[in-house]
Amino acid sequence: QVQLVESGGGLVQPGGSLRLSCAASGTIFSINTMGWYRQAPGKQRELVADITKGSSTNYDDSVKGRFTISRDNAKNTVYLQMNSLKPEDTAVYYCTAHIISRTSYSSHTYWGQGTQVTVSS
Repeated sequence: QVQLVESGGGLVQPGGSLRLSCAASGTIFSINTMGWYRQAPGKQRELVADITKGSSTNYDDSVKGRFTISRDNAKNTVYLQMNSLKPEDTAVYYCTAHIISRTSYSSHTYWGQGTQVTVSS
């Protein structure tokens, strides 16, 4: 069993900052790419950023220069530092991780439960 538990969402004013965290736990042998997606009301889920095990990063154009993704491999945790937040960043943010099981050595992509980020004055 593998779990992804997110934290750090909330309400923030435009121009403010938030830091999201997502910790993976369970029968983990290895974690490859980890990432963050978001889904706004009435819109499709979209990739925000992802990071490989070797810390190569990829960002959606809409967040480049404002968001920073990072990870702590020792803690099986991925972070998303969000600065200069805009109302259009309002969404439910989901973390994802491509995990190889310690018991079966099979790989699977897992998702967190989602955390709400609301940017409003």
